[in-house]
Amino acid sequence: MRPGPSAGPPAAARPPGRVRVRAVYPGSFDPFTAGHLNVVERACALFDDVVVLVAVNSGKHPGADERERAAAVRAALPVEWPSVTVAAWRGLTSTYCRRHDVGVIVRGVRDTTDLQAEYRLAAMNQSLGVPTLFLPAQPELSRVSSTAVRTVGTSPSSARS
Repeated sequence: MRPGPSAGPPAAARPPGRVRVRAVYPGSFDPFTAGHLNVVERACALFDDVVVLVAVNSGKHPGADERERAAAVRAALPVEWPSVTVAAWRGLTSTYCRRHDVGVIVRGVRDTTDLQAEYRLAAMNQSLGVPTLFLPAQPELSRVSSTAVRTVGTSPSSARS
């Protein structure tokens, strides 16, 4: 595995009086893929803290409950990323954001189909007071999806290599 990013500049390098910005990256993460890891890595460069929010989506039927998936995500994240935490959550992402002082939702998009679906969610979350930042997939990862990884039977750790 390649070395991880710095999790943003050290606190001493931040401008005085600058407000810390926490971001949340929600998803079902069934399983956590190389594309997910890349979004977290890039979010670390933009925000002070990133919460990977393992959510329950009533439209999906994951192979493990959210606590088990959260544990798998934690295991896949480099320990050198102290500004990244993982939480399991049942409920609206915007509710999590308000309760935990999170200022922005981060979403990865692979293609225009993803963007259309994500845009509708972003509009709803914006109306609830939480903006969304879209991060386009890196070209080499744009075809990686959790569904494809599950179908092929690749483990999350081998998916990041």
